Amino acid sequence: MPGIEHPRAADAAVVLINLGTPDAPTPGAVRRYLSQFLMDPRVVQIPRWLWWPLLHWVILPLRSKRVAHKYAEIWMDAGSPLAVHTRRLAAAVAQRMPGTRVVHAMRYGQPAVHEVLDGLRREGIARVVVLPLYPQYSTTTTASVDDAVRASGALPARVIGDYHLDAAWVQAVADSIRAHWDVNGRGERLVFSFHGLPQRVVDNGDPYADQCKASVAGIVGDLGLHDEDYVLTFQSRFGKERWLEPATITTLEAMARAGTRRVDVVCPGFAVDCLETLEEIAQQNADAFRAAGGQAMQYIPCLNDTPAHADALAALCDKALRA
Repeated sequence: MPGIEHPRAADAAVVLINLGTPDAPTPGAVRRYLSQFLMDPRVVQIPRWLWWPLLHWVILPLRSKRVAHKYAEIWMDAGSPLAVHTRRLAAAVAQRMPGTRVVHAMRYGQPAVHEVLDGLRREGIARVVVLPLYPQYSTTTTASVDDAVRASGALPARVIGDYHLDAAWVQAVADSIRAHWDVNGRGERLVFSFHGLPQRVVDNGDPYADQCKASVAGIVGDLGLHDEDYVLTFQSRFGKERWLEPATITTLEAMARAGTRRVDVVCPGFAVDCLETLEEIAQQNADAFRAAGGQAMQYIPCLNDTPAHADALAALCDKALRA
């Protein structure tokens, strides 16, 4: 897509905000990152007086080394996959918005939201559109980005709440699945895996689960799939309370035990590849599928900085700037 024409002064900016990542695949860096992430009351809704000692004295000492090892398995020469792909995606969007400053930030870790917004203010930027890189809205993710933007107080900013049914995004995901099938062949079933949430959060009114279902409906409609061709699942459960179901890993194991030999897994709730897609899905879940009797689980990569993805996000941000 050619660059969008912007009949406006260069006083506007777009900030793409992703979740975040440790600065290095080391226990210390992982501990710093997880501490900030898991202390967000939007993420863990437990009274701070109870949660702080549990997190810092039990969870982080136990998890940091193990999680650091997982990061080390997927770390790229240029850094964490989430950081690398987010940076490249922002650059691709910038190419399509020549009249607008386009940068990225992380909700947890670096570059920090308040520092990025302060920097834009010092540059003379007057208004900002913020795009959280979460296609589906949740109080645990998108609302937390809105919290951070408001807390910075640096600039007037419009936060795009979701894009789970944006036509260009839906088509980009569907086309990426088709392209993968053209090269690698098609499995017997297509598994959509989204990051999970505690069922309690959804019961309290969070629209995330409904938006995941709507996204899947749009994508399979574009692909022309039937109900028996696909399944929607949720991954990354944490803690002991009930989470959204069905779980991705148990679904894959059940498929293998039932005789399914080849499946494909796609994760359209993630804008770019990260620990949850590259290590949890492409490694852990693929191993579990084979251990349960399956032959091959093919992971379909996220959209990352592909042209279609950058086109869709640039159009979304341009529309928000013009509103």
